[in-house]
Amino acid sequence: MDTLALDRLGDEIAELSAHLDAATARLLDLIREFDAREGWNTGFRSCAAWLSWRGLDLGAARERVRVARALGTLPRLAQALARGELSYAKVRALTRVATPETEERLLAVGRAGTADHVERIVRGWRRVDRPAETREDARRHASRALHVYQDEDGMVTLRGRLAPEVGAVLMQALAAAREVLYQQARGKDDAVASPVDVSAEPSMWLSPLPVLLKLCMLRTWRVQRSVTLVVPTKPDAEPDPGRFEVPHRVDTALPL
Repeated sequence: MDTLALDRLGDEIAELSAHLDAATARLLDLIREFDAREGWNTGFRSCAAWLSWRGLDLGAARERVRVARALGTLPRLAQALARGELSYAKVRALTRVATPETEERLLAVGRAGTADHVERIVRGWRRVDRPAETREDARRHASRALHVYQDEDGMVTLRGRLAPEVGAVLMQALAAAREVLYQQARGKDDAVASPVDVSAEPSMWLSPLPVLLKLCMLRTWRVQRSVTLVVPTKPDAEPDPGRFEVPHRVDTALPL
C-alpha cells in the first residue's frame, strides 16, 4: 500500500472541503444581503421559498437563511467559516445557540471538537439556555407548512413540515385512505358511505382535490381544528386552483 499517495489524497480531500466551506460562507453572505434587500419579494412568501424555487430543498433553504442571518451578528464564526477553519455543519449547529457574548467560547468548542461533538455540546447548551430553546421552538412553530398540489399529469403531490402530533394524525388518515383504496380494488367494499356533513368543515370541499385526500385533510382538521386551504400565488402568474397550502390558523384554539 502506497501510504504516501494515500496521505496526499487525504490532504487533497481536506483542502477541497475547506474550499467548499469558504464558498458556503460566501453563499451565506449573498443570501443574507438578498434577504435583507427582499430580492425574493416578487411573489414568493420568503427567501427560503425563493431558494427552494431555485433548486434547494425547502428545509435546507430555511436553514441556510437562518444561518446567514445569525452570522450577520457573529463575525468570528463567519470568518472561521470563510477561512475554512470550521465546517458548515459546525457553524450551523453553533448558530443555534451562539450570541455575541458567547461567540468566542463556542468558537473554541467548534475548533476543538468534531461536528458530532459540537452537536452534542449545543444540545446540552440549549437545555441550560432556556431562552435559546424558546427561540428554537418558536422557529419550528413558524416553519410549519403543508403543500398539496396536482402535477401536470394529474398526480397529487404532498410536501410539508408538521408538528409531530399533527403529522401522526395525517399519516393515520393516509393509511386509512390507502386501506379504502385497497378494499375497493379487491371489490370488498360494498358498503355505501354515508354522506358527510361538511357544513362546518373547511372549504377544501370546494377544491378539485381527490375525495380521499380531502378526507385525510378533514380528519386532521377535526382533531386539531386548525387546517385551512388557501391558494398561493406564483411569480408573475395567476393563482393555480389546483395548488394549495395549509398554514396554521390564527382564529383557532389549537395550533397546527
